[in-house]
Amino acid sequence: MRARATGPSAVSKAAGDVTGKVTGKVAGLAVLVLAVSLPATNASVSAIANADAARPIGVSLPAPGGPYPVGTVAMRLVDRSRPDPLVAAKPYRELMISLWYPATGGGPLAPHMAPLAAADWDRHSAPPLGVPKGAVAWAATRTHARVGAPVEPRAGRLPVVLFGSGDGGPRTLGTTLVEDLASRGYLVVTVDHTYEADQVEFPGRRLVRAVPLPPKLTPKVIAKLLADHARARLADMRYVLDQVTALSQGRPIGGALPEGMLGAPDATRVGALGQSLGGSVAAQLTRDDPRVDAAVNLDGSYVGPVAGRGVTRPFLQLAAETHTRDSEPSWKSFWRASTGWKRELRFKGAAHGSFTDLQPLLPQIAAKLPKVPLADYVGTIDPGRSMAAQRAYIGAFFDLHLRGKPTRLFEGPDARFPEVSLIP
Repeated sequence: MRARATGPSAVSKAAGDVTGKVTGKVAGLAVLVLAVSLPATNASVSAIANADAARPIGVSLPAPGGPYPVGTVAMRLVDRSRPDPLVAAKPYRELMISLWYPATGGGPLAPHMAPLAAADWDRHSAPPLGVPKGAVAWAATRTHARVGAPVEPRAGRLPVVLFGSGDGGPRTLGTTLVEDLASRGYLVVTVDHTYEADQVEFPGRRLVRAVPLPPKLTPKVIAKLLADHARARLADMRYVLDQVTALSQGRPIGGALPEGMLGAPDATRVGALGQSLGGSVAAQLTRDDPRVDAAVNLDGSYVGPVAGRGVTRPFLQLAAETHTRDSEPSWKSFWRASTGWKRELRFKGAAHGSFTDLQPLLPQIAAKLPKVPLADYVGTIDPGRSMAAQRAYIGAFFDLHLRGKPTRLFEGPDARFPEVSLIP
């Protein structure tokens, strides 16, 4: 759930603080859930007092490491085959997605967050992280992707990866990993789940905020919300995959497409990647939809049938240091039931939010606002090393299972990444 936009370890922490005895299953998944409903911490209040007159802090994302420049385009999609699952009065489901792909360059750099979304994040989502309103120039942060740049023809047909953030999180929170995959020759599609994500900006300067959380967040209420969100997300992802399949067949979707996009996706090679609740949905999608060949879960507990049934296709699970099969019942049941190729990697010093853009961004902010509770959200792992390892393992996994490219990275410890342990 939403830690209202925060990154992710907020909810595990917030859920425990608010409800007292929240099961590991619920607390681990509710990653973007409760923090926004909590009063500001002493640290955040102090930070606000110190930052009132300060110049906004500039932050940056690490450059992708693949051989191609990156392009991106945002698109509005409307699924008129179903009513909105989260707002009953709306007769259709409306989504924002972004396509990220290898490009020929040219065009302006895309912002990390669209302007209205950045302003809303600043007002509502950053303060629960201990980052006061106005302290960071969120709208000024740029990605490394060029808006609408032509698709790079030398990359050939593009394997597809669908990305989902943690519950309540916007699609932008995975940009560091997404850009890197695009630079390696993948088409990555990021999805905002409207009325669940903290904020979604649509064309025409229209901002849609999440449906307010119930006033009393008991473990039972949290579990139901997560289940409802997981079902809505699963339908969203299957619909988005339908649109990608149309693109692969040369049929246009949404609005204007970059040159070379029609026919560029290879819908016979599809992966799913998600953080927290997004990781659970990636697993369920892999189980339910035969078009999905392999998936990665970034530290998410499992919700729904997949928790007990597992998957039969290749699956990679990345874990924060303290998140284990012993502490998380859904991990244990999922792992036992999964019969395909599977690996689990534990990142020493990582926290739940380490597998989001908070990993590179929060340390930059904490350098200027030292009372930001950094370790609570992204642990103590070195941010640069954390992102390098995540990119290496995720890239190698999809290269292996979507491209048939061999790797020894999953056979045992790698001296380049001593923070990462392979869990049998």
